[in-house]
Amino acid sequence: MVSNRYIASTLEADGRLIVDLRDETLPDPTGHQILVKIEAAPINPSDLGLLFGPADLEAAEFSPGRIVAPMSEGAVRAMQARLGEALPVGNEGAGTVIAAGDAPEAQALLGKRVAVIPGAMYALYRLVDARSALVLPDGASAEAGAGAFVNPLTALSFVEAMRREGHKALVHTAAASNLGQMLVKICQADGVPLVNIVRSQAQVDLLRGIGAEHVVNSSSPTYLADLTAAIEATGATLGFDAIGGGKQASQILAAMETVASKGAAFSRYGSDTFKKVYVYGALDLGPIVINRSFGFSWSVSGFLLTPFLVQIGAEAAEKLRQRVRDELTTTFASHYAARVTLDQALTREAALAYNARTTGTKYLITPHG
Repeated sequence: MVSNRYIASTLEADGRLIVDLRDETLPDPTGHQILVKIEAAPINPSDLGLLFGPADLEAAEFSPGRIVAPMSEGAVRAMQARLGEALPVGNEGAGTVIAAGDAPEAQALLGKRVAVIPGAMYALYRLVDARSALVLPDGASAEAGAGAFVNPLTALSFVEAMRREGHKALVHTAAASNLGQMLVKICQADGVPLVNIVRSQAQVDLLRGIGAEHVVNSSSPTYLADLTAAIEATGATLGFDAIGGGKQASQILAAMETVASKGAAFSRYGSDTFKKVYVYGALDLGPIVINRSFGFSWSVSGFLLTPFLVQIGAEAAEKLRQRVRDELTTTFASHYAARVTLDQALTREAALAYNARTTGTKYLITPHG
């Protein structure tokens, strides 16, 4: 048995969100289980949704190992199912296997550094099924492997979905993120035309610096014209939107329709070209605003990584995982603004910084310091 400490998030019925450090004792691993000493775990946007959600951190009370933040009445009503539940946080991470059950698959991993995605990774230790672990290449650090699942597999899945659905090029928002930079490199290597939407000239320069060809600044007064020109140059008919709320998805569809209708006879139903935007993030928690200026041949849908991997089947999913392993320190290298321990992650300075969800503020938790 081993003494463990982990971060949990609890929403109380009175609207208080409590994020705190908790202690437990983990049993010895059995069967296919392995005990992983967690050495690095990234704070992804998907983690922030569970960790803080729409809580008001500016009004929160911070004490050592504990945050108490108010949540609006509407948010509490929307999350009734989690009231009173202490939910461990952290989707993915990496570390060293220090104990294993008696199954051969588990014993084979003793002493190896692995990446895992079982949830509850903001912890000192984690019991994991050995069959779900990704063994890191020799010499790879835990930091290199910590983000080996969510961002890399999501970026690869965008291209996989594009091919399976018969599209030829992509549009991506919030494109200067770690995930966005990975997608630029994937599309370069695979010959996939890509339109990158960012919100500042600095982000334009960042992506152009790694070889991106089509980068559009949503803060520019010529944004819509620039977006339309980029879509015309690439032929993109599929978008992936990390923002969620607001007009971004609608603007992408409108630009696609403008390109598709160019030179065609007028039709009150719009062009026959099918246009689609997947919403995969929630950087803006407001409503998605759809201004139907793009005919009838379109779709806006949600996208989640795990259901997509199940949909494409084990063999195809394993090919994506193998590519991540092969290109772990190149295409799929992540960059972090800071590294914090479990205690430091719950301080005001750190929490406000990584919860800002802005480019360049991605944090890595190193539980053992």
